[in-house]
Amino acid sequence: MAHYLQFESISKGFPGVRALSSVSFGVAEGSVHALLGENGAGKSTLLKILSGVYRADEGRLLLDGRPQTFRDTLTALRAGVAVIYQELQLVPQLSVAENLFLGHLPNTAGWVDRKTLRQRAAEQLRMLGEDIDPRVKLGSLPIGQRQMVEIAKALARDAKVIAFDEPTSSLSSRETDRLFAVIRSLRQQGKVILYVSHRMDEIYAVCDAATVLRDGQHVQTYPRLVEVTRDELVRKMVGRSIADVYNYAPRKLGPPLLEVKDLSGSGLSAPASFTVREGEIVGFFGLVGAGRSELIRLVYGATRTTGGTIALSGKPLRIRKPPDAIKSGIVLLPEDRKKEGIVPVRSVQENVNVSARRHFSPMRFFISYPRERENASRYVNALSVKTPKLGQEVRLLSGGNQQKVIIGRWLGENPRVVLFDEPTRGIDVGAKSEIYRIIYGLAERGVGVVVVSSELPEVMGVSDRIVVMRDGTIAGSVDRADFAQERLLAMALPEGASVGAGA
Repeated sequence: MAHYLQFESISKGFPGVRALSSVSFGVAEGSVHALLGENGAGKSTLLKILSGVYRADEGRLLLDGRPQTFRDTLTALRAGVAVIYQELQLVPQLSVAENLFLGHLPNTAGWVDRKTLRQRAAEQLRMLGEDIDPRVKLGSLPIGQRQMVEIAKALARDAKVIAFDEPTSSLSSRETDRLFAVIRSLRQQGKVILYVSHRMDEIYAVCDAATVLRDGQHVQTYPRLVEVTRDELVRKMVGRSIADVYNYAPRKLGPPLLEVKDLSGSGLSAPASFTVREGEIVGFFGLVGAGRSELIRLVYGATRTTGGTIALSGKPLRIRKPPDAIKSGIVLLPEDRKKEGIVPVRSVQENVNVSARRHFSPMRFFISYPRERENASRYVNALSVKTPKLGQEVRLLSGGNQQKVIIGRWLGENPRVVLFDEPTRGIDVGAKSEIYRIIYGLAERGVGVVVVSSELPEVMGVSDRIVVMRDGTIAGSVDRADFAQERLLAMALPEGASVGAGA
């Protein structure tokens, strides 16, 4: 089968890092081709070369047999290449319609044709089954709908080559099903599709072929994905077999630690109450929009509460803003790493120390760089953060390593309660097992852990107990001995819906 998209001996290096080394493979027309590998394997670098963000140091990129040199993303778009990144490339202050057609707005006599703009935007959104008002500001939408807008934006370009980078990381099951239907339609139209995901169920549901990268090198390409097992793919990706990525082990639980009673505020339809014991891992599960993240943000002080109480070891807390929570020993790893977790233009060292800096500053005025280097080195080594140096900008690290930098920041605070919101979103199977190891380590030390996840296997795999949310309220709590996928899904679904309707 002829390859429309061809990578030939592509190499790319950065200071201290060899991101890609002589990578070669091709993707045929009318094919969905999975690009697999751990974080740091080179997938994102390859996509950025495809989209014109980076130029390859060596090798060639060919479209329909013709070598291409993209000076920038606009050049790539004009050549028919669109890449939908996991980190959304959108402007929150503009409307949905303006984001969809940014750079090629319909105009009449030099003026933007607003009516045509809204009509075309609505058509693109309907293709994805989304009923979003094209006039609303993009920043007002939940992250799942913003992700769908990003996908619609690429499709509006009518590109021949479309690359999806973790496109379902913020989507509900229904949105994912609609996306897969669109991808299958694009395949029938003869489009060339690259699909990056760490979710094996998705890979086998929508992809025809697969290429595995590891440490910047091409490991193997499978022209027929149906002929390779999941275990073999994982072994090729991580260089080892992972029998049980969760590796859960029970532990002795202590007395109640975090006690939330009748908490109310934005995103909740009824007051919420729950308890986390010392050393306990409590999972929060629910559909997108169920109120899980909203509840955790209320506990953390990121959103102002309108009622209820929060206590730690029986002591009432007054949490008005995140610094109050941090000083009390409650810390949060947010769902949106890029927006709320890291300071992307600052170094690994600064990101680790951004909260603990006050502990190392004489008279809270001067910065003690030796102590900050020592603290950053401690957690970079303890958490096996892959970075060429402490001075590396954190935005240049993989998603899994960015997450570990945030964890290192909070470990420096000796937390009593750690709130993880989608801790493994966009993280590969190898890095996931490392994150789970960290979660278990915290629990073994008596720290109370909350894990919010939209992936039911994950929340069942790591939790001692699961709190299920539905429509902004707590629907119930289930102990580990009683975990059953159908039961948990039934609790999460709206009244009258069936488990078969999807989550």
